[in-house]
Amino acid sequence: MTDGGDGFLDKVYGLDESEATKRLYADWAATYDAEVKANGYATPARCVAALAEIADDKSAPILDLGCGTGLSGEAFAEAGFTTIDGNDFSAEMLEAAERKGVYRTLALSDLERPIAAEPGQYRHMAAVGVFSPGHAPAEMIAQVIELLPAGGGFVFSLNDHALEDPSYRAEIRRLVDAGVVEVTSDTYDDHLPGRGLKSAVVCLRKL
Repeated sequence: MTDGGDGFLDKVYGLDESEATKRLYADWAATYDAEVKANGYATPARCVAALAEIADDKSAPILDLGCGTGLSGEAFAEAGFTTIDGNDFSAEMLEAAERKGVYRTLALSDLERPIAAEPGQYRHMAAVGVFSPGHAPAEMIAQVIELLPAGGGFVFSLNDHALEDPSYRAEIRRLVDAGVVEVTSDTYDDHLPGRGLKSAVVCLRKL
């Protein structure tokens, strides 16, 4: 479900209806990797680096939310993470992810219920390119944190389009102020440099 790419990029940010979103990603799956790589897609590696800073055991299970074609899972595997599960609402994207051979399991998820996990099932979670207006609301941050054990990390990105919506930053502040999480990393850098887009990569650790 990660965002980016010529041809489909201009369409994806205007979507606000689940069936239209599913159709777009189904059509996009075959060319997704080539399009985002051509634009220098930098966010997966940045997210992996942020989580690696707090992950003392890279064999602990990770859930890659909205894993799309598996570019994020590939980045986690290259960094030494060994137990990676993924989910996405697009069956076509999941087929591409499966071919990469880096996931332990892959599951089809529902846009309305994107987090198919039990409390404590995963040490860490990631949402690389998932948060954007019309895709995943800010409330999903707290939903993920609730499922993590103490010390678990949640790394996610907020591209320039998502950062225009103040609710994401407000939710992070709310969780920090409530003593639920600490921010271990928060950087703003390249997302899709070929398209002039940047993103914030945020990593939260549950207290």
